[in-house]
Amino acid sequence: MTDVETPAYVPGHGLLKERTAVVTAAAGAGIGGATARRFLEEGARVLISDAHARRLKEHQAALAGEFGADRVDALPCDVTDETQVQALLDEAVRLHGRLDVVVNNAGLGGTADLVDMTDEQWSKVLDVTLNGTFRCTRAALRLLKQQGAGGVIVNNASVVGWRAQAGQAHYAAAKAGVMALTRCAAIEAAAYGVRVNAVSPSLAMHPHLVKVTSPELLEELTAREAFGRYAEPWEVANVIVFLASGYSSYMTGEVVAVSSQHA
Repeated sequence: MTDVETPAYVPGHGLLKERTAVVTAAAGAGIGGATARRFLEEGARVLISDAHARRLKEHQAALAGEFGADRVDALPCDVTDETQVQALLDEAVRLHGRLDVVVNNAGLGGTADLVDMTDEQWSKVLDVTLNGTFRCTRAALRLLKQQGAGGVIVNNASVVGWRAQAGQAHYAAAKAGVMALTRCAAIEAAAYGVRVNAVSPSLAMHPHLVKVTSPELLEELTAREAFGRYAEPWEVANVIVFLASGYSSYMTGEVVAVSSQHA
């Protein structure tokens, strides 16, 4: 296998101009943060959220300095709390009069063999990753249905939801659940013009994550990838932009692999 260099960053083309979007778990350097940036580059107004209030505030300030304070706002949100989820979506409407796109990126991982896994470990991962996506999707669908003007939801799944991996039973179960939730929600939401899709990344890394990953594990994981490298978070965000834009107008209930490892 020959390593393939990361392609050049793709500039924005106004694909989400004047859309109002909410992105969860968007305070860091990962997929959520990259998605918020890509949405801003594509012309959207973005409300970012995260359970980590300090990091969220810092990221919002950085984005506001680059794209304008009127284009990016922030509100802390713990997706395990229904009240906070509802407040987040209500804030988007309060700020901009409507909601167009919701990206459910919040998730929690962990590693534990099933024989050693506690109920608490299992429940915590499921509550953030699957139940949190459910809460956000439910709240978004209620609001979008009431608006009566369509809209888009994009969930973040994982290739682990398709294939087995030791130590990942809780995370794999949660992500497989996100896929099933996406498909069922799409069927229901089609009646009022709302599309629901998901991305399914495999290995999307950023500098902070690389620092806490052993070189041996990183080498093993990247060796499985067709391009011989991990994905940059913005490469996953590009697919989220596509699913949020008019270019995917006839797509709903799809889980799009951003990886060669979907089987």
